[in-house]
Amino acid sequence: MVKMSDVALEAGVSKMTVSNVINGRPGASDDTRARVLDAVARLGYQVNATARQLRAGRSGAIGLLVPHLDGPYYSHLAARLDTLAQSRGYHVILERTGASREGELAAISAERVQPYDGVVFSPVQVDTADVRRAGIEVPVVLLGERRLSGEFDHVMMDNVGGAELATSYMLERGARRIALIGGRREDGVDSMATLRSRGYRKAHAGAGVPVDERLIVDAASYNTKDGYEAVMRLHRDGVSFDGAFALTDAAAMGALRALADVGLRVPDDVQVVGFDNDAESEYLIPRLTTMDPENDLMAERIMELLLQRLETGAPAVGEVVEAVMSARIVVRESTLSRVRG
Repeated sequence: MVKMSDVALEAGVSKMTVSNVINGRPGASDDTRARVLDAVARLGYQVNATARQLRAGRSGAIGLLVPHLDGPYYSHLAARLDTLAQSRGYHVILERTGASREGELAAISAERVQPYDGVVFSPVQVDTADVRRAGIEVPVVLLGERRLSGEFDHVMMDNVGGAELATSYMLERGARRIALIGGRREDGVDSMATLRSRGYRKAHAGAGVPVDERLIVDAASYNTKDGYEAVMRLHRDGVSFDGAFALTDAAAMGALRALADVGLRVPDDVQVVGFDNDAESEYLIPRLTTMDPENDLMAERIMELLLQRLETGAPAVGEVVEAVMSARIVVRESTLSRVRG
């Protein structure tokens, strides 16, 4: 059986440091924390959950409340969170809210949350006032696109920055008419689509390139079919384009198929960038350039905050953490390799 001392030896740190890291306590550097977590994973170390939970009067369950499980984003995040939770003696229970206000309010009700030691909640329709009124008595970490008032710790992805980088990358390589697959015009709601559309527009403004509104093609669910139909719609309407930024890799996959069907070459005729860095994106023809949202780092930050709050209680005013995680571009074959002057 692997002991804490084995993890300490493997990571080159003290047992106290290992204990601090696996319990989410502050003080360890990012490098030290990474070494400890890597050692935990390599050795298969498991916290004695039953003993710790009995001492603390806890259930060992963490609730993960998400809108849907249709795409790989939440399923990947849930798997990573569960791995991290298990290494610290907890387990994740997944609940789907359906992205409706009714479903979200039900999920955060005191009765539903009562069995959990902590909650990770990705709200779509409700706001922090709703969460506060629900009377949740366990630590809450918010996850998602919307920038909410600072009452709860919140980990979010920089959707605007990621989309701006994706679009700028094609603009720098000569694209001047970039289709936005799944784009959304401003509607007052900071959804994934609205934020990434904002980044697309920001990149154009920075490059001094006007946006042709006909290139923004809305989509119902950002899946492969939607991506395919968006490109076919542009083709039928006679709207020319030399780049395509798809809001998800799934939509980008459909776009690639449609471009092949209409005889356009990628990247010579049309450059394509997706978003999510799905596992399949590396095996497409051509391999897809995409934005990696760094789900593993996001999961680690969420778990770190949640465990810290389990130890110290809810944050006081001024102590709430808002962590914005940057996406990075993964360059493959669907974009041109050289910057065009």
